[in-house]
Amino acid sequence: MTGLTLNRRQEELVAWVRREGFLTVESLAGHFEVTPQTIRRDLGMLCDAGLLRRYHGGVSLPSSVENLAYAARQGLQQVEKQRIAGLLAEHIPDQASLFINLGTTNEDVARALMGHTGLRVITNNLNVAIMMSDNPSFEVIVAGGVVRGRDHGVTGEATIELIRQFKVDFGIIGISGIDMDGTLLDFDYQEVRVSQAIIEHSRQVYLAADHSKLGRNALVRLGPISRVNAWFTDRQPSRELRDVLAEAGTHVYVAAER
Repeated sequence: MTGLTLNRRQEELVAWVRREGFLTVESLAGHFEVTPQTIRRDLGMLCDAGLLRRYHGGVSLPSSVENLAYAARQGLQQVEKQRIAGLLAEHIPDQASLFINLGTTNEDVARALMGHTGLRVITNNLNVAIMMSDNPSFEVIVAGGVVRGRDHGVTGEATIELIRQFKVDFGIIGISGIDMDGTLLDFDYQEVRVSQAIIEHSRQVYLAADHSKLGRNALVRLGPISRVNAWFTDRQPSRELRDVLAEAGTHVYVAAER
């Protein structure tokens, strides 16, 4: 899958299913004032992409215990991720130290940082390490641990121990889901533990996450969004979530379309 882009109806459809949990083809067709055949085509594409799950007569949320495949995540929201990455990179000065953890958006962040000079990068993402080591002014340190074949991420106790040896200027993290109460969620317990260590050992924590992560179910709780200093995204959050962010003291930066 490459470059999947949802139209407005499809985005609203996914958001509605996330709110309700299960919806029938007939109710979706009536709500959007289109034919059931049009809805079935939408659902076929959304389920093939892993964003929803088919049931007899309707559709529900995907699994809360298993993330989309890495290749599928690479293809989703590509343009939005690149905009987010470019905006976040503008907030990282030259000669800074930073953690970068796992995720396709963070790989775009690493790519956007390649024009910087003198960065000191500690990462458990082998894709990021290989990419950023091409800049001769960077120093890249790779965390040890168990390498996951599906995405070249490194996790485990050795990863956490390496992270604990540093105190960096910026910790750049990704996430799989953001609940409407501001809870950050992910699928992998080991990955969450690494992210928590990054948060503890960073002076500033930056979250890179597009709007599709809002309301998305995932099994493991990373913590409240108050642990994030700034969230870089591609759309303004809802009024409800803006109130949560204001109380948490988390700044929101929206990467506008160009």
